[in-house]
Amino acid sequence: MGRGRSWLKPAYAAALIAGGLILAPFWLPVLPPQTYIRYAKIVPLGQPAIETSPTGSLPQLFADRFGWPEQVQAVAEAYHALPPEVRSKTAIWGNNYSQAGAVDFYGPALGLPKAISGHQNYWYWGPRDYTGESVLLLGEQLSDLRPVFAECQQVGAVSHRYAMPRQRFPIYWCRGLKQSLQDAWPGLKNWS
Repeated sequence: MGRGRSWLKPAYAAALIAGGLILAPFWLPVLPPQTYIRYAKIVPLGQPAIETSPTGSLPQLFADRFGWPEQVQAVAEAYHALPPEVRSKTAIWGNNYSQAGAVDFYGPALGLPKAISGHQNYWYWGPRDYTGESVLLLGEQLSDLRPVFAECQQVGAVSHRYAMPRQRFPIYWCRGLKQSLQDAWPGLKNWS
């Protein structure tokens, strides 16, 4: 390389560094959420969609970091508000593996049993010893629950401003599953 082009290497390195600094907030959680949201409006590049679920103010890779402890705290409050003689018979049902996983990760410190779910690999672990006589349901629609339970009522809600929209949901306490949970389990597999 001649003397007239000696500036190319430092210019190329500077361009790579500048580009990396501009893109870093889209791939690494280096900014607080509010700063990221403002930054993403100024530099409209963003992260690609990696799931079909709608996102909120943060892209999924960042939004999935928020809301789990708050979700499990709400579940624990609902669970511990149940009559003591009912708690040991009450299953905690996560509509998806992330809800069930949050309960399994944070729940033991709050006195919660392991969760069950028909979503993806959680289905393989089965309904454990639960019959369906008492279930706390996370992320389900009341219209879907009424035909299969004798009684359902909302006993809590989960919300976090930065979490994915699907992680904002009511908690229902349902009683009297019209079919044994053991019998119903084979049809509850959800791979979506």
